[in-house]
Amino acid sequence: MKNYVPIRGQKFPVSFLLDKRSLFFSLLFFLLTLVVLLLSVGMGDFFIPPADVVKTLLGIGSSEHALIIQTFRLPRALASVLVGACLAVSGAILQGIVRNPLASPDLVGITGGASVTAVSFIILFPTASIAWLPLSAMVGAIVMTLLIYMLAWRKGISPFRLVLIGVGIQAAMAACTKLLLVISPIYLTSEAMVWLAGSVYGSNWKDVLSLLPWAIVLIPCAFFLSRSVNVQQLGDDIATGVGQRLERDRFILLAVCATLAGAAIAIGGAIGFVALLAPHIARKLVGSSFGGLLPVAASVGAFMVTGADLIARTAFSPLDLPVGIFTSAIGTPFFIYLLYKYRNH
Repeated sequence: MKNYVPIRGQKFPVSFLLDKRSLFFSLLFFLLTLVVLLLSVGMGDFFIPPADVVKTLLGIGSSEHALIIQTFRLPRALASVLVGACLAVSGAILQGIVRNPLASPDLVGITGGASVTAVSFIILFPTASIAWLPLSAMVGAIVMTLLIYMLAWRKGISPFRLVLIGVGIQAAMAACTKLLLVISPIYLTSEAMVWLAGSVYGSNWKDVLSLLPWAIVLIPCAFFLSRSVNVQQLGDDIATGVGQRLERDRFILLAVCATLAGAAIAIGGAIGFVALLAPHIARKLVGSSFGGLLPVAASVGAFMVTGADLIARTAFSPLDLPVGIFTSAIGTPFFIYLLYKYRNH
């Protein structure tokens, strides 16, 4: 118990244990993310020193710096933070539900559903307002999750069956996406390919404000349901035996997972491997207890996407590459390592 600090409410019947290790790594990655964010809003064709960035954010900088930072760079950096945190929490939830370290929204069909609806919107409605693209991606992710859930249902949901059906759905959605790309005009195909690669390019304050409520509401909901996930780790029979309403809790967790993933994909596109990597890194640092895992995973995910976007935007200037290229470059060898590690499971 030395690693935990008990917190008890005085006026409300609320109590929980604060994991010191989790708090340390959460603050560490939060500070790292903050440093990268300050560097990101200062770097570009017009370099702004970090000190001037801080002054501008505090409202005492020059008007020229304020225009560049507040209008162009800061929304993109904040969108990266929110997208990374939402994807990481979504991946942590899914891995906890199915008890499979290889599970993530981009491997079991959730991202595939968002991709099909987003690409369909780009190709079938080329004259429509681009503001509807995030909504179409989010609807696709949620609908596909419901479909996977219904197909996996057989007197309850088996985690193993859920993964198998999800992988099959992901393959089908990938085929549908490729078909849409083949039959579409070339100028629309290039636009869709940028979205599929994953990019926060062009993110504005409207995108940030549209994603922020989902993060503020659903990430705390995931914390609230952390005890349910911890019990589910022991197996369905034990979870049912201790009185947990297993199917109800699993459905709620899946809904939170799909909505977080859909909201993040809607703004950042199909950014790969963040939902897989961030929970694994957090698990290595603080263990598998879900209450301690979630904040670390969220901060790791935010750091990953913000750092990858900084590299994508500045390393190959004047080219502005999709952030998904760099997350996939890191994630692919890590995924191969996981496959090797769990080859006998």
